[in-house]
Amino acid sequence: MAAKNHAGMQLRDRPEFSNKPKPLTFRKEASVKDAVAAMCDKNFGSVIVVDDDEKVIGVMTERDIMRKLVNHGRDPASTTVGDLMTSSPRLAKETDDVLDWLRIMSNDRFRRLPVVDAEGRIKAVFTQGDFVSYTWPDMVYQAKELAKASFGRNYGTWLIIGGIMLYSLLMVIVLNVI
Repeated sequence: MAAKNHAGMQLRDRPEFSNKPKPLTFRKEASVKDAVAAMCDKNFGSVIVVDDDEKVIGVMTERDIMRKLVNHGRDPASTTVGDLMTSSPRLAKETDDVLDWLRIMSNDRFRRLPVVDAEGRIKAVFTQGDFVSYTWPDMVYQAKELAKASFGRNYGTWLIIGGIMLYSLLMVIVLNVI
């Protein structure tokens, strides 16, 4: 049996897909106070907002709470999750390709990716860190194999490619810290 090609890997094939705790879900009518209490209790940075059929309709993050609630002096007990959430967030299907979403998240600079099943129900929330932690070893391995195959004739080229890969990884990490 051939080894699985990383480029064709689906989101549901990643180890974190099944290993992550179930995402926190709330209805849009819930109070921000209740949602924040649950976020603190579970040490989560976001909640997924679902409708009565458990389909994803929004995401409320720590950043939303800071910008839309704290910064405006709103009351968390009387403000609803729906008031702060980002409506119609980008959703990935569990069968989507890992590298496609890594590229999209990096280019469009968003940190959390809700992953849903075919019916639009939440299965997991991926972060950029999830992608980087598992794709970096794969990239190193692939670069090492390519370098072994053509080290002598293309030494300078591989040095440049390695530098670009390292720079790209550091930029993803730095941008996530900021």
